[in-house]
Amino acid sequence: MTTQTIFDPLLSIYDSAEEEAEHTAWLRAKLQASIDDPRPSITHEEVERRMTLRLARLYEQHAAKESS
Repeated sequence: MTTQTIFDPLLSIYDSAEEEAEHTAWLRAKLQASIDDPRPSITHEEVERRMTLRLARLYEQHAAKESS
């Protein structure tokens, strides 16, 4: 008789231990790549400023499409 492990969604968002391990390895690799990136960091305030401008342009484009 084989026993299947059932993951409780309150404890894990993954369907299996393997899926969780794969995601953890992927995340660690992404974090390490970010740490190793030689480019200068961008402040949170600068990201907010850029995103505000980007979203404003997108809203304008959307409004222009809606009015035509």
